[in-house]
Amino acid sequence: EFGIDAGRPTVDFGASQARKQRVVDTLWNGLSGLMKRRKITTVTGFGRLAPGRTVQVSDGSQIKADHVILAPGSVPRTIPGFEIDGKSSEARNGTPFVMTSDEVLALDTLPSSVAVIGGGAIGCEFASMMADLGVKVTLLEVLPKLLALCDADVANVIANSFKKRGIDVHTGVQNLAQTPGEITWEGGSAKVDAIIVSVGRRPYTEQLLVGDTGVQLDERGFVKVDSHLRTDVEGVYAIGDVIATPQLAHVGFAEGMQVIKEILGEDAPPIDYNNVPWCIYTHPEVAFAGMSEQAARDAGIEIIVKKDPYGGNGRAMIIGETEGLVKVIAEKLQNGKAGRILGVHMAGPWVTEQLGQGYLAINWEATPDDIAQFIQPHPSLSETFGETVIALTGRGLHVG
Repeated sequence: EFGIDAGRPTVDFGASQARKQRVVDTLWNGLSGLMKRRKITTVTGFGRLAPGRTVQVSDGSQIKADHVILAPGSVPRTIPGFEIDGKSSEARNGTPFVMTSDEVLALDTLPSSVAVIGGGAIGCEFASMMADLGVKVTLLEVLPKLLALCDADVANVIANSFKKRGIDVHTGVQNLAQTPGEITWEGGSAKVDAIIVSVGRRPYTEQLLVGDTGVQLDERGFVKVDSHLRTDVEGVYAIGDVIATPQLAHVGFAEGMQVIKEILGEDAPPIDYNNVPWCIYTHPEVAFAGMSEQAARDAGIEIIVKKDPYGGNGRAMIIGETEGLVKVIAEKLQNGKAGRILGVHMAGPWVTEQLGQGYLAINWEATPDDIAQFIQPHPSLSETFGETVIALTGRGLHVG
């Protein structure tokens, strides 16, 4: 279609994984060098918080500080009957081997078929990736639909894409079990070589606390903090996946900056977790910020909704990626016009790179009239957002 004849392409997954590791190592080495230049002392070991803001390290050392930030991260959740062993199906006499994201990212060869348990962000990302690499994929979700946190229109784009790409999706599944050579559920089964358990992540707080530190955990194991990320102990903070906030790398990053400002005595307004940016790296991609249409209606807010498909976008046609849409949700004013933008939801080509202007519009409480006047470059994928916002002013060019 693009006029390039490269024969039949093949995937060398080992080479792909080796490149992935080189990228990771480059970033890690860069961060290590940055910390060294900032004169940050690094202690390698397993740290545990003891009373008196003292950190006990597995190498036998102890570190006492005026301030302590707990940031141990998270680990993949598992489910009964699907214990992680990482052994090949041959080593298990034909029984599929069970993995989490940790084991998948360490593979050097691909299974020929896989069942992914979990239709949230991580599960859909792995299902999409495996399908792109030629693996036969069965995706199993206990909830009635995929990507339950997403706006329904965006989730439908992904569901339809998965169907067209041959991913066998089952929602509302019950009674999952595994037998030699297959995974079973109530009313169905699939022959698979491997199973990827993608049912979320849990806070890594086992053995984090020693003695009566005063730091409290909730019933799910998260460290309890206030809106300023302070624990019940003066001088002790917690950030990232170990607290009950969106488990996103960039959210943890923002929380780290907030805590440092707190420690320095600077103004550090709490993070608005309702409006953080979300990115899901499926194919097509998903990106959103703010309220979904259903969430806004459930909150009793009168809204105006506009949607613009990528099918009419010139740049999307050029790159051959026209699947998807942009959806903007705005508050409905008494005069019937669109007021404050409440949510921006995207599914389509490179939307994780396009969310920025929608995220800013939501957090600056902009209206369509505020931002529709700004020029979008042509041809660009971001024109679709601009078109949708213009339509919300009542003067749509290509969208009614």
